[in-house]
Formats: sequence, C-alpha cells, structure tokens
Amino acid sequence: MAPLMRYARQILMIFICTRAVLKVWALARDDRSWGGDDPPGENAEKFLVGFNGTLQLDGYQGYNRLTGPNRKNGDPIIVAHCWAHARRKLKEVFDRDGSEIAAEGLRRIAEIYAVEKDIRGTSPGQRLSARRARSAPLVEAFGTWLQAQRLRISAKSRLGEKLAYIHRTGTAFKPS
Repeated sequence: MAPLMRYARQILMIFICTRAVLKVWALARDDRSWGGDDPPGENAEKFLVGFNGTLQLDGYQGYNRLTGPNRKNGDPIIVAHCWAHARRKLKEVFDRDGSEIAAEGLRRIAEIYAVEKDIRGTSPGQRLSARRARSAPLVEAFGTWLQAQRLRISAKSRLGEKLAYIHRTGTAFKPS
C-alpha cells in the first residue's frame, strides 16, 4: 500500500503544482483479511494530510477518523455519501422480497436521479441552483420518509437493517 500511496500523492501534487483541476481520484480498500494491525482508515488519513473539503465516501467506519473534530493534519472532512449505496440496499430487499417500502424508496431516489439527468452538462452554478431548488426538497422528503419507515419496521428485519444503514449515513440525506 505504501508505494501506491506515494505514487498517488505524487500525482496529486502534480495536479496541484500545475494548477490543473483534479476532478476524480479514488482510494480503495481491500476487504480481504491480511492480518495487519493498521487502525481502520489510517491509510486514508495519511493520504489526505492537509486536504480540507468534501469527499464522497461509502459507509466504511474506518473513515470516521477523518470526519471527527480531532482529525489530525486538517479540518474534519465533510462527507457526501453516495446515493447509489442507499439505492443498492433498497434494491437488494426489493429483488428478494418485493417490498413495497423498498419500492417506494427506490422511486424516491429515482426522482433525485432524474434531476441529475436533467442538469447534466450545465454549468456548476446552474447545477447548484437546480439542486437547491429541485433536489433539496426531494432529499428532505426522503429523510422524513426514511424516519417514518424506520418507526414502522423491525430494526432486526432485513429491510430494517438496510434502512438503518441508510440512516447511519443520514447526513447525506439532509439538504445543505
């Protein structure tokens, strides 16, 4: 992992030094057991030294060290969770059980995706404006709907577990 991190940091520094716009990069974690003793998220923390801003993350708990007030070498990262992860959880339940609640969640997420499809290719300012006007109410309604479903469904059921996962990444479902 160390050589890969050094190489990735070099690429990142090239982008910074040449003032090019860095649009996308990824840090992957291998889920296979390797017997190491690095604390979860330590490599991401090293890689992101000095970075302040927003990152799209999945629900891996090792990233929590990046978002806390005691983060070393930078301000707490602002998390932009991935809607695809929430959608996947609902799709798993719908495909297996045909759940109407999962279907409703998928429909609501599809509305958010439709806004993104409509604004694709527009300027950043136009996308921001459209997201505030069109997506924010949908996101807020999704959060309210999610809370209502969690009160109705057993937390130990398959659907309840998936809704709990979505809720744990709930900061993503509140408009900014």
